[in-house]
Amino acid sequence: MTSTVGGVTTMQGASRDSLAHAWAQLAELLGNSSADDAAKVSDELFAVVVLLDEQVGLRRAVTDPAIDANRKAGLVDTVLASRVNASTLQVVRELVSSRWSRMRDLGDATEQLAVLARLTAADRAQAGQSDEVEDELFRFARIVESRPALRDALADRNLPAANKVSLVNALLADKASPATLALVVQLISHPRGRTPEAGLAEYGEIASRRRQRAVARVTTAVALTDDERSRLRAALAKLYGHDVHLQIELDPQVVGGLVVHVGDEVIDGSVAGRLAQARQRLK
Repeated sequence: MTSTVGGVTTMQGASRDSLAHAWAQLAELLGNSSADDAAKVSDELFAVVVLLDEQVGLRRAVTDPAIDANRKAGLVDTVLASRVNASTLQVVRELVSSRWSRMRDLGDATEQLAVLARLTAADRAQAGQSDEVEDELFRFARIVESRPALRDALADRNLPAANKVSLVNALLADKASPATLALVVQLISHPRGRTPEAGLAEYGEIASRRRQRAVARVTTAVALTDDERSRLRAALAKLYGHDVHLQIELDPQVVGGLVVHVGDEVIDGSVAGRLAQARQRLK
């Protein structure tokens, strides 16, 4: 089973446990990897996602609980051994040996691991770069949301993927990190039924989970100073009991104060929000 929280699909039951185990195993596997090695694992896992999505028979076979785990691993060896490196093969063998509540969950889990590997590669290339990737994904999602023509072009199923990739390259080349560009290109090339902004939000959520922190989307009319950011981050961390990463969005329509979204919760400290609450109490 799956559920959707804040626009991001989360797994339930056996799939959730299998995914948690896979995350831990990938982190261990890539513990001493170079940036290039982690990036290669990411690229190959994304290719496996495409394979699983396109080959229904293969996906059905490797998620069938009636088939022995060793037979599934053997099938993976037959299909992938000559196409991916040993680390990627080990990850996929472990994935198909786990239990999944529904067939699609295996592909979803593989995609999450591919994103994690790319974020690991970013941090290997430059310490803390995955934070930059997370922010760049957020900012690009806001750009897509604010430009209907761009959104429609990226979401158009009839537009060749190569055209979409060229568009993304024109927008992000020299303006985003290589990891961000790689993730956006992958998402636009193989959206898996998601809108561009939904996919970007999901990749950003994976980055946040990797850091074991919440994300606060802050909408304000004016830019916050470093001191204001620090105080807001500390207040939210105290409220939620763990670190909170701020994503700031400027919106002149916010009249005074700010509006904070953390998951499905909204903290409205704007003048307009307080007036609306006051009017509600007077009814």
